[in-house]
Amino acid sequence: MYWEKEIETIERRQLEKLQLERLKQSINKASKSLYYGDKFKDKVINAAAIKSIQDIEKIPFTTKDDLRGNWPYGLVATSKDELVRMHSSSGTTGRATVIFHTAGDIAVWTNLVARCMYMTGMRKSDVFQNMMTYGLFTGGLGFHYGAEKIGALVIPASAGNSKRQIQLMIDFATTVVHVIPSYALHLSTVFTELKIDPRRDTKVKIAFIGAEPHTEKMRRKIEEIYGYKAFNSYGLSEMSGPGVAFECPNQNGLHIWEDSFLVEIINPQTLQPVRDGEEGELVMTTLQREGMPILRYRTKDLTRIIPEPCSCGRTHRRIERIKGRTDDMMIIKGVNIYPMQIEKKLMDIEGVGTNFLIVLDREEFNDLMTVKVEVNKKLFSGELKKLEALRKKIAEELKSEILITPKIDLVEPDSIPKGEGKAVRVIDNRKD
Repeated sequence: MYWEKEIETIERRQLEKLQLERLKQSINKASKSLYYGDKFKDKVINAAAIKSIQDIEKIPFTTKDDLRGNWPYGLVATSKDELVRMHSSSGTTGRATVIFHTAGDIAVWTNLVARCMYMTGMRKSDVFQNMMTYGLFTGGLGFHYGAEKIGALVIPASAGNSKRQIQLMIDFATTVVHVIPSYALHLSTVFTELKIDPRRDTKVKIAFIGAEPHTEKMRRKIEEIYGYKAFNSYGLSEMSGPGVAFECPNQNGLHIWEDSFLVEIINPQTLQPVRDGEEGELVMTTLQREGMPILRYRTKDLTRIIPEPCSCGRTHRRIERIKGRTDDMMIIKGVNIYPMQIEKKLMDIEGVGTNFLIVLDREEFNDLMTVKVEVNKKLFSGELKKLEALRKKIAEELKSEILITPKIDLVEPDSIPKGEGKAVRVIDNRKD
């Protein structure tokens, strides 16, 4: 049973006492790595200097560049003989970052994921189909181990091969799936092509969605198509992977497991903490990591703490769904724009399909934005004036949200390439 009542409903004062104890342990462990050893020597930092959780501000931030600059073993705090697994980030914005785990780290991570899955209603009797990539990416193995810890039957389907995914769901009566949101929408078109009703012809009742930013409207659209509950998950490879934060059945913010992670929200410009409820950049510190503890890691993810207690009874604070990242923000003609703002508007427009792509170009020092939008197939067989009306509507709706008028290209369904991993939303062809 993974309703860990004692820790999930722990009184806040006791939780903070536990955090302080584990923070000191993490600092001691981290100091054994080459990177933090040098940092602490210069700053005269040690566990004895930490008298309260707030004293964490005495410790310098850790960034992705720090992880890259100390490739590959600079942050490892144990002997290599104790390491049993390596994972890495996708490396889409530069050299990948690597994270090393001891057997103890894997056990803690597995338990956190199992705690998340059980919280949503998954049980030993369920059949879990994992439609995430296996390998260096943490999402596949992270959920796989968590599901096995609960005792569910696991189908390691991995990503892609949509017709096979659907056949597996039907043949083995899958009840729970793990899927990237954009792929869930794509898969719905394959159900339609095969004339299979996912509501009537499958037994899926729960979906875990994550790995890429998505709006609430996209989540609700997925739930409407499939008839199941889709729960948001949050994780990042630097903090182990999935299992960092998860929605409870209320689906109102993600409980972040504070017995394993110390959470800060900072202003990304001033680097100063913001008050609970204010939006900022999420900063995280591992509290139970042995092989590679990381202190005050700047995630670049934008969110806020939801200060109100949750009616589910869990005392671990909640974060709001990730709005976007400080490093996927686009600046067009002086306007700050996030891909999720565009997605949110597109999901509201009738006739729009399941995929889109933003292309940025520069002509004679002028930035141009083109949004390629897949539309329903029937529109391409109808009157041209309907397509033109839809194009104008999309342009007007997006201008009302992002304050500039993008060029809109309407394209046929499935014409925008889809990968097996996170959806590519932006292609920036501008040269600095």
